[in-house]
Amino acid sequence: MPRYRAVISYDGTDFLGWQVQPGKRTVQGELEKAVNQMAKNPAEHIRVQGSGRTDAGVHALGQVAHFDLPLDINPEGVRKGLATMLPFDIGIQKVEIVDDNFHAQYNAHTKTYRYRLSNRDFRDPFKRNYTGHWPRRLDFAKMEQAIPDYLGEHDWISFAASGFQAKTTVRTVTRATIEEVPGEQEIIFEFTGTGFLYNQIRIMVGVLLEIGMGSRPVDDIPRLLASQDRQQARLTAPASGLYLKSVDY
Repeated sequence: MPRYRAVISYDGTDFLGWQVQPGKRTVQGELEKAVNQMAKNPAEHIRVQGSGRTDAGVHALGQVAHFDLPLDINPEGVRKGLATMLPFDIGIQKVEIVDDNFHAQYNAHTKTYRYRLSNRDFRDPFKRNYTGHWPRRLDFAKMEQAIPDYLGEHDWISFAASGFQAKTTVRTVTRATIEEVPGEQEIIFEFTGTGFLYNQIRIMVGVLLEIGMGSRPVDDIPRLLASQDRQQARLTAPASGLYLKSVDY
């Protein structure tokens, strides 16, 4: 059976995350429903394997997944066919045939996440599902000074929410940036790394917000990493501002 790799976008607002859960609406569940419908009652249920999970309310600009079809259909035909079967909050950007050994999760080299933060003094109803909201004044220069401390290989246990299932909490962050969008009163954070723990990005952003407010020292990130104590990193930014931007292989 040909193996297909798909690049997927989705609005995570109305999903209980990526992973299939009985009786719950999930991105993986909707994709598997469409893929199996396209395969026309296959002998075995076809699984769609993503590059990793996203949580409830988290969006994706470039999630990657693979699946096998018991039909020889050209990639563009698969993309167009799935587009007619999927709900409007999931979009298939691209489909291609890949080697049978390709695995969306295990072959991933790095992932990039974006976090959008609205810094307006009121909650914009048109952004409420697509940005985190922080109405208090932030010192951008302090956050810009602190963010490079995330770079490198570290044990990220202080930045992992309870319930994570990773075998190791050591990860490498290769890129960490912060940018102001003055006209929109938004701040954009981006992080690239070999992988991220459960809620890690949202906790990383939360620590930067505390630094920006002045409630945490600018040089506090190395101490937090060394402490290996989740209770030291208090704030978790809302899921609505988080996007899986891309996966690189």
